[in-house]
Amino acid sequence: MEKPIRILIVEDNVIIADDMQSMLEEIGYEIVDNVIVYEQAEEVLKNQHVDLVLIDIILASDKTGIDLGKHIRENYDIPFIFVTSNSDRATVENAKSVKPNGYLVKPFEQQDLYTSIEIALSNFTHSDKTKAASVTDEDIAMSNTVLKDSIFVKKQHLYYRIQFTDIRFIKADNVYLEVNTVDKKFLVRSPLKDYLEKLPKNKFYRAHKSYIVNVDHIDAINSRDIMIKDTLIPISKDFKEFIISAMNS
Repeated sequence: MEKPIRILIVEDNVIIADDMQSMLEEIGYEIVDNVIVYEQAEEVLKNQHVDLVLIDIILASDKTGIDLGKHIRENYDIPFIFVTSNSDRATVENAKSVKPNGYLVKPFEQQDLYTSIEIALSNFTHSDKTKAASVTDEDIAMSNTVLKDSIFVKKQHLYYRIQFTDIRFIKADNVYLEVNTVDKKFLVRSPLKDYLEKLPKNKFYRAHKSYIVNVDHIDAINSRDIMIKDTLIPISKDFKEFIISAMNS
């Protein structure tokens, strides 16, 4: 099932925080909480599922947003964006030390906030949580990023979190992939080979030059095809032998 991105706002100016929440909810994101100090943010992260954090650098506590960014880097595999009024060299250099996935300077418009979140989600990968985000045209064009048990898939103007277990199969169609889940289809711009590397290797296999399948969703097999739900998918000789071997083991 697709789920909206869950965002935690950490901002000590309640007016700005409320404005940010209104902007994000209007776009379609879900706000987990809206807090003003490090300790509150730490508690939310410990007890609730959060996909991305927006952090003011200067908070109403002894610990700063940079301290919170460091805490996230060390304890959680999620992206975060600094949202601040300070763009001087010293502040930027200090912020860079914890490798944020974005840096947004106040005041900003809804589109600025949306773009920063999209780029942060695109740049973030579970396999390299300490890598600094660098914004390029290629990054902006990306439409997915991976977490432990799910993948973000872009649909219209939002990224939705899709559980790996809900993906039935993926079909290559020119420069796009058609990701088929239990109840929806998504288009992703990516080579099939690259997408396969983002998926769990013990569940997803390249059954054919144009298909990746989730073996847990295979309903039937013959000498040429497998069936997933009502779809017949052609398979290679190697994949057929793999499936038959797995069935007999």
